Amino acid sequence: MKKNIYLDFAYFIVLAATLGAVLVLGAVVAPVVFHTDRITVNLLIDNYNAGIIMGEIFRRFAYWIYFVAIFVAIYEAMAYKMGQRDAISFGAAATVIFSSLMFSSVYVPKILSMQALGREATQSDTFENVHIASEIDFKILAVALLVLFIRRLMILRVPSK
Repeated sequence: MKKNIYLDFAYFIVLAATLGAVLVLGAVVAPVVFHTDRITVNLLIDNYNAGIIMGEIFRRFAYWIYFVAIFVAIYEAMAYKMGQRDAISFGAAATVIFSSLMFSSVYVPKILSMQALGREATQSDTFENVHIASEIDFKILAVALLVLFIRRLMILRVPSK
């Protein structure tokens, strides 16, 4: 079957953009939002309100993550059907899909619902455990995106003549 270079290109752009977004949100945005005391003068946002801001950022980002999960599932199913079968890309794609759906449909809604209960709910052990699990899931997503991107590049590269 003929390869669709535009679809492949779009796939790589989506994977790279998502990996970039995950890295920026985790390594740049969150530290800035949660450490306003180091940046602003006479303005301090406490952890609860910083969490509200980050929760809204992640709620909006969850829509993109849903799209990525669907796009990866469709693309990988098409690649499988065209005979581009590979255990590493399959495992990475399954991990991307699973961790995307866990983040968007489990962790973000759970954190937002606990925040809606008030400050006390966000200081509980349950909230802390959900938050830590979401951070681990986000890191797993980043690694899976990187592995999937690299492996698909290796599989789809044009052979040298």
